[in-house]
Amino acid sequence: MPATLHPSALMLGLMLGCGLAQAAEQLAPEALAARLDIPRPAVIAHRGASFDAPESTAASYTLARDLGADYLEMDLQRSKDGVLFALHDNNLQRTTDVAHKFPERKDSPANAFTMAELKTLDAGSWFNQAHPDRARPGFVGLKILTLDEIIDIAQGSSQHKPGLYIETKEPQLFPGIEHDLKEQLQHRGWLSPSGSTLAKGDLAVGQGQGKVVLQTFDKHSLELLYQEMPRVPKILLLWLAPGSIEPASGQSFASSGETDKAAFYARQQPRDQAEFKRWVDFAKARGAIGTGPSAALSGGGEQSYADLVQPWMNQYTHEQGLLVHVYTVDEPVDLQKVMSAGVDGIFTNRSDELLKYFQRPAGTSVSRLLDASGY
Repeated sequence: MPATLHPSALMLGLMLGCGLAQAAEQLAPEALAARLDIPRPAVIAHRGASFDAPESTAASYTLARDLGADYLEMDLQRSKDGVLFALHDNNLQRTTDVAHKFPERKDSPANAFTMAELKTLDAGSWFNQAHPDRARPGFVGLKILTLDEIIDIAQGSSQHKPGLYIETKEPQLFPGIEHDLKEQLQHRGWLSPSGSTLAKGDLAVGQGQGKVVLQTFDKHSLELLYQEMPRVPKILLLWLAPGSIEPASGQSFASSGETDKAAFYARQQPRDQAEFKRWVDFAKARGAIGTGPSAALSGGGEQSYADLVQPWMNQYTHEQGLLVHVYTVDEPVDLQKVMSAGVDGIFTNRSDELLKYFQRPAGTSVSRLLDASGY
C-alpha cells in the first residue's frame, strides 16, 4: 500500500482537485451542500451521542442514530492485525480497563493490540464512574467497535440511516490506512454512486451522495484520501498550534507553562489573516469540500480551543466555495454564536440538544431511546 503519491498521480489529483474547487467556487454554501447531499446545517454526532453514553460504543452510536443525527463521527485507527476500529485516544487507559486486563501493556498504544485483545476490554464502565448522574448498568462491558460494526449500526434502522463522518486519526501511525478505508467502504457498498439525489427535506443521508464524509488534520492524508476516493466529500480539520496554523504568539499550550488550557486557547489568534487563508486555500486546492475549525466555548472546558470560526474566517472559506463544519459545540449559547458566525454544520456530543436547536427534535427522550436499545 503506497504511503506516498506517485508524481503522475499527484499531478492528476491536483488538476482534478483544482477543477472541483473551481466548480465549487461558483456555488453558495446552500447550493454546495445540496449538490453533495450534505444536510445544512449538519448535525455531526461526535463519537456518537457521547454526552449521554460512552463515546465510540454501540450505545453512543445507536443513540445518535435513533435521535436523528445526520452523521456518526469517529476517529479511525488500525489494530495490530489490520482491523479498522474507532477510538479517539492512542492510549487505552482513559476509556477502558486495559490496566486491569493487560497491566504490563497498559501504556502501549492501541495499535499494539490485536482486535481480539481489544475486544476483551470494557469500554463502558469508565463512563459510569466519570458521570454517575448519567450512569447505566447497560454501559458496563461495552466494547470497542470496528468500522464494520459502526456501519451495521448506521444501516440498522428503518427509520433513519445516518451517514459516516470518518477521521484518519494520526495517519502517520497507520501507513496505507486511506487505502484500507476505501477497501472497507467499497466492500460494504458505501462508495457506490447514489441512484438519485435526495428529495428536498429528506435527511436519510446514508442513502445519498454525501453519505460518507472524510476528515483529517493531516495535509498528506488529505492528498491520499483524494487519491483513493476522489468523489467522496473531504474536510480539512483546522488547528491553531506551531506546525499547524501558526499562532501569533508562537507558543504551544505545552510550552506556555499555563494550566488553564481553555483560557490559553481563547487568547490565541493566527499569525495573520494570510496564515489562516493559506490553510483554506490548501484544502480547496486538494479537492476538499470544506474545513473543520475549532471553536472557543463560552464556558471553557476541555473542548474549548482557538476561535477559528470568526465571521471573517467563515466568509473567506465560503468565498472559496467551501463549507464550514465546526467542532465541538454543545451549549445553546455557543450554538447560537457559531451559527451567527456562519457555520454550515456542527460537531456535537449532544445530538439531542442540537437537533432541538435546529427544530428537528427526536420523537422521544434520550432515556427512553437508551431503554429501548437495552442500555
